[in-house]
Amino acid sequence: MPLHMIKLCVGVETVDEIVDWIEQDLARKRALGIPAEDTHVTRMTPRRIDEILDGGSLYWVVKGQVQCRQRITDLRAVTGADGIERCEIVFDPAVILTEWQPKRPFQGWRYLLDKDAPRDLASLGGGAGDEMPAALKAELAELGLL
Repeated sequence: MPLHMIKLCVGVETVDEIVDWIEQDLARKRALGIPAEDTHVTRMTPRRIDEILDGGSLYWVVKGQVQCRQRITDLRAVTGADGIERCEIVFDPAVILTEWQPKRPFQGWRYLLDKDAPRDLASLGGGAGDEMPAALKAELAELGLL
């Protein structure tokens, strides 16, 4: 059974912004001639790497709601220019929409058990409200109605 991670996506208002950022970053890397991988660097390295790499995803919290996920394809140790070792998370660039699930702010990332992870919208028939404007979904989620 895969183990997932969950992390706040700070400074982002919508999932569309995440998708656009990924596309722009991959295009920039291609233009520079460096490997076009979707990555994110975080301070702490997970200890349960094998479980995460066995089909785990990173679930993104956007505006207080888990809204999407990306499959994790690798976890690498990297050293920053400051000499501090960090963890580079490598993703499949596809962003998968999930059920919205409220999540309070926290620092860093946390493990997320598969049984506690929100379901993919596609597994619910593709709808479940994704045709609603993001602002309306956010307001309904804040009221506990979504």
